[in-house]
Amino acid sequence: MIDLEIRTAAEADAEAVLAFWKEAAEGTSITDDVDGVTRLVGRDPEALILAESGGRLVGSVIAGYDGWRCSLYRLAVHPAYRRQGIATALLDAAERRFRALGGRRGDAMVLVENARAQRAWAAAGYRQEDHWRRWVKPLG
Repeated sequence: MIDLEIRTAAEADAEAVLAFWKEAAEGTSITDDVDGVTRLVGRDPEALILAESGGRLVGSVIAGYDGWRCSLYRLAVHPAYRRQGIATALLDAAERRFRALGGRRGDAMVLVENARAQRAWAAAGYRQEDHWRRWVKPLG
C-alpha cells in the first residue's frame, strides 16, 4: 500500500474534490457543485473522507449518517492509484465512523452500469439487494 493520509474534508476542499470527481468518479449528481459540497461539510464535517498521497487527492468517500442509515456515496480512486488499497482504507475509515456512531449497516449507491465499482464493493463484503429500487424527485 502507498503512503496515505486519510482525513475529513474542509469547506476549502470543495473545488479540488469536484475536480477530482470529474476525473475519478463515475456519474454526476445534482449536488456536484461548490454549494453542494460545502453544505455537506458544513452539516456533517466528518462525512466526506479524503485520501491523499504526497499532498495529492487520490480518493474519496462520503460516509453519511442520519441517525438511522449509514449511507456511502462517491467512493472513488484516481485511475493512476487504483489497486493499491486506497478504497479499502477509505471504507475502513467510513465503517469505523459508522460503528462509533452506532450504525448497523452500510448502504452504498452504485451505478448499475459500473461493473468495476460493483466488483470493488463485492470484494469489500457488500452485496447487492435486488428487491429495492431508488426513487427520486428533484426539489429545485
